[in-house]
Amino acid sequence: MEFNLADLFEAAVDAYPEREYLVADGKRRTYAEMEGRANQLAHYLGSKGIGPGDHVGIYAYNSVEWVETAWAVFKLRAIWININYRYVEEELRYLLTNADLEALVFQREFSPLVTALVPDLPGLEHLVVIDDGSDAEPAPGAVGYEEALSGQSTARDFGPRSGDDLYILYTGGTTGMPKGVVWRHEDVFYALGGGTDPMTNERVTDPAVMAPKGAGGPMVHLPVAPLMHGATQWCVMGQSFVGSKIVLMAKFDPREVWRLVGEEGVNSVMITGDAMGKPMVETLAESRDEFDLSSLLAVVSSAALFSAPVKDAFFAQLPQLVITDAVGSSEGGNNGLTVVTAGNTAMKSGPTVRLLGETVVFDENLDPVEPGSGVIGKIARSGDIPVGYYNDPKKTAEVFIEVRGKRYVMPGDYATVEADGSITLLGRGSIVINSGGEKIFPEEVESAVRSHPDVMDAIVCGAPDERWGQTVAAIVEPRRGHEAPSLESVQQHCRSSIAGYKVPRRLYVVEAVERAPSGKPDYTWASAIVESGADAQEASTSRS
Repeated sequence: MEFNLADLFEAAVDAYPEREYLVADGKRRTYAEMEGRANQLAHYLGSKGIGPGDHVGIYAYNSVEWVETAWAVFKLRAIWININYRYVEEELRYLLTNADLEALVFQREFSPLVTALVPDLPGLEHLVVIDDGSDAEPAPGAVGYEEALSGQSTARDFGPRSGDDLYILYTGGTTGMPKGVVWRHEDVFYALGGGTDPMTNERVTDPAVMAPKGAGGPMVHLPVAPLMHGATQWCVMGQSFVGSKIVLMAKFDPREVWRLVGEEGVNSVMITGDAMGKPMVETLAESRDEFDLSSLLAVVSSAALFSAPVKDAFFAQLPQLVITDAVGSSEGGNNGLTVVTAGNTAMKSGPTVRLLGETVVFDENLDPVEPGSGVIGKIARSGDIPVGYYNDPKKTAEVFIEVRGKRYVMPGDYATVEADGSITLLGRGSIVINSGGEKIFPEEVESAVRSHPDVMDAIVCGAPDERWGQTVAAIVEPRRGHEAPSLESVQQHCRSSIAGYKVPRRLYVVEAVERAPSGKPDYTWASAIVESGADAQEASTSRS
């Protein structure tokens, strides 16, 4: 047995065959049932010539079939490709072409787009459609998912695998076209899969020790984001290695989250910041007595800003809760985390976290930032890092760099280093607003704007300005039942928590703020609003 993801899952199957592994949309799978069905699909795909290194796309909402497909592909030493179900035709065309798919497993609802694109994808030879009750006409040549499994062996009779087998995580990020981050199984196990203890930095040295970690009984986890998002993938995979139970929901609904927590005995909920946390805690405030939340121990947030006011609201409803902020990226893995307690939620900008693994912050000269210096640098990680970006040597060369003979990945996240060696995350460089030479990090401003009593959600981006180059624009979604806020009231509110030059000078009010299904801000959409000439409330762009 190696540090191979399929091997690690199979070890848990052998240890806990009758333990419940997955619950999704009313369907349930024990570890043994998941194993048997994944083996059947693997045998079907293998019979069509899918093998080591081949790419199989998964294009569906969260479901048992999504997870079965993932394990089936890894069992063959092939590579599954996560596909964003929100993509329109041209975005989907780019991803499917870039990813070099040989097979695609997709939900029937998405058949029209698949049908339109298949003629342009000569390498895509095998289609498997998951019936979801929709009346969409299946793409020509597609085989039904259950038909593909029917008659196939449930046996685990695959050849040996390697820690060098590959996993690709396509990430859309906050701007630009999607990129496929290529990881070795062994590296991503240490970076994201539980191979490194987040509290002690201790590393697992023998894959055989993982399954016994769950011998005391299963923890129950509910990752809310879609499986096309890395955090949910790694909850589903990493927690399986220790025999945990995973609960999934097809689409985010705050009331459904709390219902599932009560009915499934969920211990930990994973969210992506305020975008999920705010509607969840507001729903809870309105109907706390409807839900049995006695099992809930923790809320974990990653990938998006989780602001102090929203954390405070969680503690007001659930004072014994443990809240964890995790900082990381598709390219860098888990770079750091912090455990937040009631009364201790204040933030300087983004979260302040303890570093994990071989993570450092480099200044502009690629020297480590001195703790407590106040210098702004970029987060970099060495050691367990990806191979690079798939089919993108230019971007690989830009992000994967060598410093004094050591290879690092530096995706562009800015941070400062505190006196105790912890880091405070500021935001991604590609979205930083440069106003008169001052760097303004949108997440810090967003946190201030979102805490306004009349604001439900907000995204902040740069707007062209003749004097300063850029100024701060806020796109806000009003809170339900409240009047839309004025620019003046937003400015007055923000001045109590951020410097004057960071306060929004333009305000756009929209019906709903656009976000990725993962909850990440859609800065491309926000910039388009600003560039469109839409009506905006504007104020002087003075620095005060």
